[in-house]
Amino acid sequence: MTLMMYGIKNCDTIKKARRWLETHQIAYQFHDYRVDGLDHTQLTAFIRLVGDWQPLLNTRGTTWRQLSDAERAAVIYAESAIALLLAHPALIKRPLLVSGERALLGFNAESYHAFTAEKE
Repeated sequence: MTLMMYGIKNCDTIKKARRWLETHQIAYQFHDYRVDGLDHTQLTAFIRLVGDWQPLLNTRGTTWRQLSDAERAAVIYAESAIALLLAHPALIKRPLLVSGERALLGFNAESYHAFTAEKE
C-alpha cells in the first residue's frame, strides 16, 4: 500500500513530517494541493477517512483569519466546508497521511511511528 501525504510543500509542518519519513526511510508520495490540485471527490474521501469535516478545517492559520466574518460563519455543514476548502486549500489541516483506509491528520513523531508501524 502506497503511503500518501497531502498538503502544501512550503508548510513548516509538512517539512517536518517529510523529514521524519525520509529519516526513517519510509517511502511515500507527496500530493501538493496547489500543484497537483484538489477536487470534491478527494475532499469527500478525506472527510470519510477522518470521520468528519471539522478536523480538516484549520481555523488557527492566517488563511482562516483573512476570511470575512460572513465566509467563516457560512461553514456550518459538510458541503459548505467543502466549498470553502476547495476555494482555499491552505485551510486544510496538514499534513494528511493516508494509507489505504487509514488516515492521520497533523504531525507528531510518536503518532507517525505508530501509524507507519501498523499493517493494513
